[in-house]
Amino acid sequence: MSAGERLCKRAMDVGGAALGLVLCAPVIGVLALLVKVQDAGPAIYRRRVIGLAGEFDAFKLRTMRVDADDILSRDTALRERFQVNFKLKDDPRVTRLGRFLRRWSLDELPQLWNVVKGEMSLVGPRMISPAEHEKYGDAAWIFSARKPGLTGYWQVDGKKDCSYAERVAMDVDYVERGSLLWDMKILLMTPVRVLRGKEAE
Repeated sequence: MSAGERLCKRAMDVGGAALGLVLCAPVIGVLALLVKVQDAGPAIYRRRVIGLAGEFDAFKLRTMRVDADDILSRDTALRERFQVNFKLKDDPRVTRLGRFLRRWSLDELPQLWNVVKGEMSLVGPRMISPAEHEKYGDAAWIFSARKPGLTGYWQVDGKKDCSYAERVAMDVDYVERGSLLWDMKILLMTPVRVLRGKEAE
């Protein structure tokens, strides 16, 4: 991206995320209350992820049980399955409300604040945890080139069951060929994917 495109991208991030927060604030508030009521745990989950300036906390509506980490640590087979792709099909740690939030990507709405803060972008590579960083191998350079995105190439074009290597390849492709025009295309495609009920990670 040229300097001009980067400036326009940041303006689009701030404007779009700020507008999204204003419009979605009532929805986020109601959903946070429902998350709190279901098991009295915290409504917001802080996920530690990789960004341009190092690690930061990405905000999400909590979709897992409060004892999710204990479940994973106690179940060796479950932990081994998780280590393959850093996600689980039919994850037993996810609550009923959490499945609904993930299906419609509502759990990610609080990340609009991360975008406003400049830690994330509306469009970018897939957000990953520090533990996943080494799985990217030689492709890890992309996280020092682009901010993680609220949505991205893999989210709109990738198959739900694609391999980890395929996801990495799509992230690299996005960063290498990325342009403001492509970002706008991904943004336009995102609502279509959400309305199809594609389960988020």
